[in-house]
Amino acid sequence: MPDRLPPLTALRAFDAAARHMSFAKAADELNVTPAALSFQIKTLEEHLGDKLFRRLNRAVELTEAGRTLAPGASEGFLRLSEAWTATRRLQNNTTLTVTAGPALTAKWLAPRLYDFAQAHPNIDLSFSATLRTVDLQREDVDVAIRFGAADPEGFYVRPVPKDWLTPVMTPELAERFTTPEAITRAPLIIDESLHFLPQPPRWQDWFRAVGIDFTPDHGTRFSGANHVVDAAVAGLGVALARRPMIIKDIQDGRLVAPFATAIEVSACFRFMCINGSQDRPKIAAFRDWFFAEINKTAHIFDGFEIIPIEELIDHD
Repeated sequence: MPDRLPPLTALRAFDAAARHMSFAKAADELNVTPAALSFQIKTLEEHLGDKLFRRLNRAVELTEAGRTLAPGASEGFLRLSEAWTATRRLQNNTTLTVTAGPALTAKWLAPRLYDFAQAHPNIDLSFSATLRTVDLQREDVDVAIRFGAADPEGFYVRPVPKDWLTPVMTPELAERFTTPEAITRAPLIIDESLHFLPQPPRWQDWFRAVGIDFTPDHGTRFSGANHVVDAAVAGLGVALARRPMIIKDIQDGRLVAPFATAIEVSACFRFMCINGSQDRPKIAAFRDWFFAEINKTAHIFDGFEIIPIEELIDHD
């Protein structure tokens, strides 16, 4: 039996057929005819000296040899694809692909990107606003900004200071609801975007932080943090909203945060990329800009009392 590897095209045909358990579907994936795919697999079987598939009436199944080869073939093509993607990235110094959640993109990133574009005219930004889990090793994405409670392993990770929430409303509503006690009678907007956390922040937690025993039984609920802020800007009510989402509207006067008490959640945003790629010029430029922008607004909530959510949870 020869020790040299068989032709790559034959192994690729086998991998596709083994994954689909169908020569016809494998041929569609590889954009070849079923006859051409069958010929490649036959070539591979001749090279091996054994059958890889049992041909049934309208189906195929792997033989023992096929079952032995399939995992390694699949893993091999996966690693080859990852290596090729990583190598292609090295050649592209002009396009930076970033993914972030829809809320952060709409409320924090998008309003600031003009400044980055002006400072780095040689970098073309490509954004994907999604909460989908992204595989930085296999997908053509340079940077992911994600929110969570723990650092993922195996990546360059730089955390942002922990997120917190405070009541915000339009200036007009602030004239009507001037004290924390008055907020108990206000129309409330409820942010459910953090309900995946073990200890999600709730309105009753904030009221407890200011010494009021009140659990709302009403309110308009939103699953997106950006929609919470949009509703507050529209005057729908008072929102317990997240810091990154409200900064621009606070700066521009559309919202006010009249009570200097906030509740800190046990999670934060993270800037992530493949370990070793963080110092590539385009990624380093975006990273430095991103954290510089955060520092620019750090003073806006000076004097706020930030209380960790763990101190406010009712364990009764």
